[in-house]
Amino acid sequence: MMLLTFAPMEKTRVRIINKSGNNLPEYATEGSSGMDLRANLENQLVLKPMERRLIPTGLFIELPEGYEAQVRPRSGLALKQGITCLNSPGTVDADYRGEIMVILINLSEQEQTLSHGDRIAQMVISKVERIKWIATENINETKRNQGGFGHTGKS
Repeated sequence: MMLLTFAPMEKTRVRIINKSGNNLPEYATEGSSGMDLRANLENQLVLKPMERRLIPTGLFIELPEGYEAQVRPRSGLALKQGITCLNSPGTVDADYRGEIMVILINLSEQEQTLSHGDRIAQMVISKVERIKWIATENINETKRNQGGFGHTGKS
């Protein structure tokens, strides 16, 4: 069995205010892309089937220009409890300074209870490329060209 090792990556510094009492978001493993976000709740919250709610995290971040935070569902929460994120991935822009909030929906047929500190989503920090549009009358053709929405087949 071959064990993979990862070279240390240069880490971008991001300022954060934590008003939740929960630990700061952290990577679960060296190879993780996302960090878990936790609920910041005063009382337990019950999500009824098909109900959606905006869940606070108590986190406020200052991303460097040229970066974004993406808020994504946690696969285990979706599989085991039927809870996922709407507006996914949610984008936190570099100039946003408000609290990070997560829109959750209960897609299961049972009520689901959330408590303070529950892992409710994951956050990925990514670089963002800025573009400049160039108005034109035509664009280069490709083999695929206008084929879309299942055009390339099932596999």
